[in-house]
Amino acid sequence: MAKDMTLLWGSGSPPCWRIMIVLEEKNLQGYNQKLLSFEKGEHKSKEVMEINPRGQLPAFKCGDVPLNESCAACFHLECKYKSQGTKLIPDCEDEKALILQRVFEVNALTEKSSIVLYYNWIVPEGERHDSAVKRNKEALTAELKLWEGYLQKASSGFIVGKNFSLADVIVYPAVAYLFQNGLSEQRYPKLAEYYKGLMNRPSIKASWPPTWKNAPKQETLKDI
Repeated sequence: MAKDMTLLWGSGSPPCWRIMIVLEEKNLQGYNQKLLSFEKGEHKSKEVMEINPRGQLPAFKCGDVPLNESCAACFHLECKYKSQGTKLIPDCEDEKALILQRVFEVNALTEKSSIVLYYNWIVPEGERHDSAVKRNKEALTAELKLWEGYLQKASSGFIVGKNFSLADVIVYPAVAYLFQNGLSEQRYPKLAEYYKGLMNRPSIKASWPPTWKNAPKQETLKDI
């Protein structure tokens, strides 16, 4: 089964990491994979474009089906291999609904953190304004407080319910990315507890971004 899958990925990319976590959870090791370098522009290579015409990572194929949106790939793998490995979407409809809510809601966290992290890269120098930087940081702070509150209510070590789910698959890489970029553990203790609590889960540990191992954390978000 796994031998029919191909994943082209980049280290430290939350979307790539999500697919790798699901593949581990569903016992689908042994898939074809290749680590590419963003810095070298390898995500724009011909082999990537053949799978993902957007020239982005991940570039993932399950059989003959290209699935380059990480959430779509994760949903597909869970549905196709529902009875194999970890059950990532429960039968309980209420719990399933909340999982779907968190899965789609994490887009807001990703968008608000990205504009803070990459403001100088996204916005041309002549169009940058201190007031915009301030607004972006305030928006990210408000978003982080929402997620801090969700975890305060969850009190289980997982985003939803009492078991590791698709919500964790999607959310955890985004949270880990924030701490890798200097998010304060003191200001966001519940997010930090969640981050540390799942760090040694076998699927996460096995797929941990190699460029993060023994690398100093960035400090971009230290004042958020």
